[in-house]
Amino acid sequence: MEKLTRQDLYSLEQYAEMRPAFRQRVMEHKKDRRVDVGPNFTLYFEDRLTIQYQVQEMLRIEKIFDAEGIMEELGAYNPLIPDGSNLKCTAMIEFGDVGLRKKRLAEMVGIENRVWARVDGYEKVFAISNEDLERSTDEKTSAVHFMRFEFTRDMINELLGGADLEFGSDHENYLHSATAPENVCQALAGDFT
Repeated sequence: MEKLTRQDLYSLEQYAEMRPAFRQRVMEHKKDRRVDVGPNFTLYFEDRLTIQYQVQEMLRIEKIFDAEGIMEELGAYNPLIPDGSNLKCTAMIEFGDVGLRKKRLAEMVGIENRVWARVDGYEKVFAISNEDLERSTDEKTSAVHFMRFEFTRDMINELLGGADLEFGSDHENYLHSATAPENVCQALAGDFT
């Protein structure tokens, strides 16, 4: 999947005019790019469109219009676009109650190293997490992690052929897994082109 360039982005003025329709398109697109692993851990799979939306929103919020600022944002977000042999996601640990969230994040230290994907018939592929910076301490993990799952060509061929894809966590305090629904598998197959 191609990385974004300045030419792919809308100016702040253009984006302001088209934002409602673009946002609606992206929200619709994201519906097929999400896997809930148990009740409190969700993987949101990124691609070129979701990252363009993130960049456009950052430029809008921060009112960035100069070339250097735009290139900085592209440099921060482009690594989240899949490279053809992987899936990339934003992983969110979600607890509505603040006190419970604080307690559970302390109990889930290291979870980012215990998250996996498995193509039917193959071994688990553990996520490569937080390549930009460390997001956990000895006291707690972050509620947000950035993950990359690398697949072999054989695994990719199986996925493109319709094999099941499962995601899970082997963390002792969060043992959950989920098979990606068919619509999600079809959407993620596009990340390998």
